[in-house]
Amino acid sequence: MKYVDEYRNKEIAQKILRQIKSISKKKINLMEVCGTHTVAIFRNGIRKILSPNINLISGPGCPVCVTPISYIDEIIALSKKDNFIITTFGDMMRVPGSTSTLEKEKTDGADVRIVYSTLDALKIAQDNSSKEVVFMGVGFETTSPTIASVVLKAQKEKINNFSVLSVAKIMPPAMKTLLEGKEVNIDGFICPGHVSAIIGSKPYNFITTQYKVPCVICGFEPLDILQSIYMLVKQIEDGRAEVEIQYERAVKPEGNKIALDKIKEVFKVIDSDWRGIGNIPLSGLEIKDKYGQFNTRKFEVEIEETKEPKGCRCGEVLRGVIIPPECSLFRKVCTPENPQGACMVSTEGTCAAYYKYN
Repeated sequence: MKYVDEYRNKEIAQKILRQIKSISKKKINLMEVCGTHTVAIFRNGIRKILSPNINLISGPGCPVCVTPISYIDEIIALSKKDNFIITTFGDMMRVPGSTSTLEKEKTDGADVRIVYSTLDALKIAQDNSSKEVVFMGVGFETTSPTIASVVLKAQKEKINNFSVLSVAKIMPPAMKTLLEGKEVNIDGFICPGHVSAIIGSKPYNFITTQYKVPCVICGFEPLDILQSIYMLVKQIEDGRAEVEIQYERAVKPEGNKIALDKIKEVFKVIDSDWRGIGNIPLSGLEIKDKYGQFNTRKFEVEIEETKEPKGCRCGEVLRGVIIPPECSLFRKVCTPENPQGACMVSTEGTCAAYYKYN
């Protein structure tokens, strides 16, 4: 890759569109399971230029959005404890818990700090040795290696006042759950580029062999997305189901071995709750017992009874069952200034993307 403009060429985009239209004969539902793809699709108006028979569905690709309310309640409860510092990426600040947000708790005096990397959180722990510093470990396989690395660094440097509240997720099991739920007919998956740069293409093989649903690992520029759609449509029209890599400049079939080794060293795979989907077997990462001193769940905390916002259909949006305008709260009660659910908070959330670009 030389320049970003290579992947935003109008003439090439029109050529790919003509190719799609020339082979596209049937109604096709394609689901992207990456929040960055969701935003890129909206920002570049890709839905509007495709043939009417190709329907793009946004799935549970936003890690902030799939974080259950109970986790938000847990971190809020920790923020109220004396001598605790909560560190988090900025998009978690305004996600509603049952009755509060981290932003509100910070306003009320809690020590909540936005960080831009896991190392920032560790530095805060080094500089505040008399306090417990908790990092909110939200994310998919993309961020998990960085969390694992900082746990290993904390152990090596004997920084014992640092811990991670892990709610890290694994994407392929969620894709399996969506297929088995059969709420939405999914003819093909636009697979996440960032996640796949870590895990490679092999973890998606079961989707093509067991469910006969084609997968294409996609980059994030307009031409990446259009080419991936073409590759999926071609597979469907040919009667094939394979895992193909469009994003070859970043993704290898075997993934990133160094990153995968760090995940394997620090985390164990567990069943995990996903907002709007429920408990998905073997879809989460928890810190292993050997690194238990860095697991925030060593602290006892009383969590309030979980309450879903009345009328919020964020869960159905995450599963691709409805689009945001079908929720009665959308644009009326639920806005970026007054979000009722996580899908309107995160910039990668489907509701936020609909609100901004549609």
